[in-house]
Amino acid sequence: MQLTQYSDYAFRTLIYLAISTENATITEIAEHYQISRNHLVKVVHNLGKLGYITTTRGRQGGLRLAMPPEQINIGEVVRKTEPNFNLVECFDREKNQCVITPACKLMGILGEAFQAFTDVLDQYTLADMTTNRDDLRDCLGLSTRIP
Repeated sequence: MQLTQYSDYAFRTLIYLAISTENATITEIAEHYQISRNHLVKVVHNLGKLGYITTTRGRQGGLRLAMPPEQINIGEVVRKTEPNFNLVECFDREKNQCVITPACKLMGILGEAFQAFTDVLDQYTLADMTTNRDDLRDCLGLSTRIP
């Protein structure tokens, strides 16, 4: 299974904001991760609509988490940022053309595996992903240590 780049960028943004000591900008996040600013704009907009971050315009503005990292569940973020979980064609009831679907057991097996995957993700929060704040900050070139 592979998550989309969209979910990847959503997690990178949330991690950045969780370890940041002040408001951040989209440009700053894109530069530190060396990723597309234009793509990140869409991700940030959606994270705001989903209630994970707040954005403030103006000189003292920027991005920040809308809630404590302990309240941001990883499984929930994945479910809200992935467009679908059609692991194989038969998961898409409208577009499924596979002739063996009525007799095939693959869908059930993959469905069970996917459920186990999301069950594990549901056990973790953004806080769990950022317990190594100083190491993450070092990787991103953010020099200020947080006590």
